[in-house]
Amino acid sequence: MTELIYEQPLNEKIRSYLRLEFLDKQLHNNFSQDHQQRCFYPLFSLCELTERCDYRTDVLKDIDRHLHQLPQWQQQPGENLMPIAQLQQALQQAKDALQKSERFGAQLKQDRFLSVLRQRFSMPGASCSFDLPQLHFWLAKPWEERRQDYLNWCSHFDALLRPIGILLELTRATAQYTQASACAGFYQAESQRPLSLVRVKVDASYGCYPTISGHKNRYAIHFVQFAQQRHSDQNIDFQLAACT
Repeated sequence: MTELIYEQPLNEKIRSYLRLEFLDKQLHNNFSQDHQQRCFYPLFSLCELTERCDYRTDVLKDIDRHLHQLPQWQQQPGENLMPIAQLQQALQQAKDALQKSERFGAQLKQDRFLSVLRQRFSMPGASCSFDLPQLHFWLAKPWEERRQDYLNWCSHFDALLRPIGILLELTRATAQYTQASACAGFYQAESQRPLSLVRVKVDASYGCYPTISGHKNRYAIHFVQFAQQRHSDQNIDFQLAACT
């Protein structure tokens, strides 16, 4: 049996963080294995998002908030001091790097090779060798040489992606999984505390996936049968974490 984890952001900031984390994971998938031209899709998506929005202010505010809260956690009985000290150091280093960084992806816009590719990649089927001979040439280079190029391009976003990874880790750590049951495929709950993220862990053997909706104080979970693509009427046991 396989347990799958589904996450639903309950505010726009966490929604943006999760999208950036998703792209970060896709970038890293291309570091260890040659995926040919597919490696450019997460890179160009990241360029697009960071051009539309300046995430720096929100991330810096969240870093400062956690740096203020972590000493209070350290004073709680039973807290493991070393991880908290490491988190403080990691957050401070991330803050320093973020404050010193340029606008993300700005240098990549000056790269003529990437600029031509990015224009073509937005068009369906327009990345053939006759459309982009320069891409055909680049793909013929040794994998290790292409890998180094890719690492260099992706490094322009490190100052943003590293703190977002830490912030999401801290968000997920605010709630442990507890057992829950969806009667006739439906579950809802309220919270006195403002929530930012709902996490659902469910066994794939049910043949269902959750659709989650809500806001910071209330959320609902509907389980949908994958085969029929309709709401499930069975009782489903799952694990739930409502993160602040």
